[in-house]
Amino acid sequence: MTTPFGPTQIATVDAHGACLNLPDGAQFQLDVLEPTLIRVRHRPGAGYREPRTCDDLSGFSRPPAQFSQTAKGLTLATGALSVTVRLAPLALSWRDGQGRPLLADRNSSAYLHSPRTGSVRHYLQRDRADRYYGLGDKTGPLNLHGRRLRTIALDALGYDPQQGDPLYKHWPFVMTRAPTGHWYGLYYDTLSTCTFDLGCEHDNYHDFYRYVDIDDGDLDYYLMSGATPAAVIAQFVRLIGGTHLPPRWSLGYAQTAMGLADAPDAQEQLNTFIDRIEAEAIPCSAFHYGSGYSSRGKRRYVFTWNHDKFPDPKALNARFHEAGMRLVANVKPCLLDDHPAWDEVLAQDGFIQDAATAAPVVEQFWDGVGAHLDFSNPAVIAWWQGSLQRQVLDFGIDAAWNDNNEYAIMDDGASCAGFGRPLPMHRARPLHALLMTRASFEAQARHRPPQASSEPVFSVSRGGPPGVQRYAQSWSGDNSTNWENLRWNIRTGLQMSLSGLFNIGHDVGGFYGPSPGPELFVRWVQACCLNPRMVMNSWKPGSATNVPWLHPEVTAHVAAAIRLRYTLLPYLWQLFEQASALHQPILRPTFYEFPDDEACFADSDDFMVGDALLVAPVVQAGDTTRRVYLPVGPSAWYDFDSGERFAAGQWHTVPAPLGRLPLFARAGAAIPLAGGTPGGPGQSSRLRHDDPVSEWRRFGPVDGVPSTPTIDA
Repeated sequence: MTTPFGPTQIATVDAHGACLNLPDGAQFQLDVLEPTLIRVRHRPGAGYREPRTCDDLSGFSRPPAQFSQTAKGLTLATGALSVTVRLAPLALSWRDGQGRPLLADRNSSAYLHSPRTGSVRHYLQRDRADRYYGLGDKTGPLNLHGRRLRTIALDALGYDPQQGDPLYKHWPFVMTRAPTGHWYGLYYDTLSTCTFDLGCEHDNYHDFYRYVDIDDGDLDYYLMSGATPAAVIAQFVRLIGGTHLPPRWSLGYAQTAMGLADAPDAQEQLNTFIDRIEAEAIPCSAFHYGSGYSSRGKRRYVFTWNHDKFPDPKALNARFHEAGMRLVANVKPCLLDDHPAWDEVLAQDGFIQDAATAAPVVEQFWDGVGAHLDFSNPAVIAWWQGSLQRQVLDFGIDAAWNDNNEYAIMDDGASCAGFGRPLPMHRARPLHALLMTRASFEAQARHRPPQASSEPVFSVSRGGPPGVQRYAQSWSGDNSTNWENLRWNIRTGLQMSLSGLFNIGHDVGGFYGPSPGPELFVRWVQACCLNPRMVMNSWKPGSATNVPWLHPEVTAHVAAAIRLRYTLLPYLWQLFEQASALHQPILRPTFYEFPDDEACFADSDDFMVGDALLVAPVVQAGDTTRRVYLPVGPSAWYDFDSGERFAAGQWHTVPAPLGRLPLFARAGAAIPLAGGTPGGPGQSSRLRHDDPVSEWRRFGPVDGVPSTPTIDA
């Protein structure tokens, strides 16, 4: 049975926090870190079960708080946030800087642990008016109220885009809009699998509640509050280390496809792709090698090249560079049991092991069986970085695409080295995605080719916990090709942004399933052309591949959307800089920018790119108009192309023929644009990721009279 924390006694209390003694030597501690940030943690009597990521508090301002004590408990108040601790039974209640209730633990049995399973639960009161956001790459409507979701990461090929769970990330952060309109976030610093019940469960013996269940890990959470979602997200992202500013070329359109690299004549296919992208005058900044360069049949052997398919990969890679494209190569953290390096890694105890036998844990992987590398073993990190250098970077590849790194190991006895302190894998799975990505990032930083010597490092990771954004871009994984995925992926991208994962996108056109028809393909390209990541990636039956000329009758529309991206790259680059320096998301639901407009909280297909542009993609088959709500805040909104003025705070129906993406700028916006011109065949270099700003397009009235956009050279 589960056991409540307690009885509780005050051990110490001062202006920086409080420590409570629990039975069996356990402690419950509160630390005031910032005026709106307080840490709460439970240390079991036997010690923490997971390594702590933040035992050094010197990086925080630690402002003095006022504290008071009564027979029933104590209160700590910073002026912007206060917490009251009730001793029996243990429960916390929180108020904002104006003294209004913010959140509270459940009155009955707020903190429980299970001696049988090792799980820890934290129960909170729930208000029907609460709105919940976050948890990383979650599906469905943005407001997660009423759902039960897990943070365990899995390879979720073909997931349901509306209800599927879990996906690829372990991201135990939830942001709440309280009924008062104030915002707060809860980040549970644990690598163990978590289940977040946000209103599914109901028990007549308790009032409305929600909870998080931590599977055999530690309870260590941070509460941060703010008047807006922006204030909360910025605090969280600072806490987890900020966002890496990537090289500018990574903002351009990129192409990949399993079918190209899997083909028996892969090198010839890729040479043909280079010819075609130049002939179509479509700008392209990068090509991402799928794992087919390392495949034999369906089996994939990381850090090898199939020279039957790629007889001269260095020459091919040089040609990509000559065409202005950088290269990113897929790498995987599992060696199949017949991999040529198996014995070498085995001799270094380099695999995830069974704790009882010390044998590698061998499980299903990519049409075979294999063992995952242990990135908490320094010898493995050295082997990985050396192999990446010799077999990838020295071949002319610019960056690593860290894939299939969810570490979905099912063996209960699996354990990793833990840098000298062995850890069971159920407490370390997401850690390995982070360590793998960091190892690749560091190897690239040390061994960059001359053309990249002055650029930031670029990396991609499909999986990971909070912290992976310090190194890598990510995406929503292996989506399917249908209108439902187009529509619901928009929300998953926004959910990741609200979770503090800013450099994200989706597989344009859908990765899995049938090829998209012409209309769906155009609408998907339009919906994703202003995402932080724009990569066409697919795995289709036969020889079909998502490429811009997939349907010749609509290639002009596809190319126009890609060129729109390049025209707006100076604006997107500003947003990347703000994401890195100011912890602001690039993609934003409209309520992020306009939290006082209640209409913005309705489920919607619209989204903001930065603070100036509102995108209203078409996501229904056959639609040639679009109904869009333009929020209250600006004095008006303007059509980006025509300059037509639209009233704020109203619904509008606008034309949206197949070749048009409805795009609006708020009044007063000034948008920097690149001035390259597409030209004719062979002139795709006229639009590049590094084109300078050639004009500023300004939207707004002149002398009180609505006007078309003005252009400053």
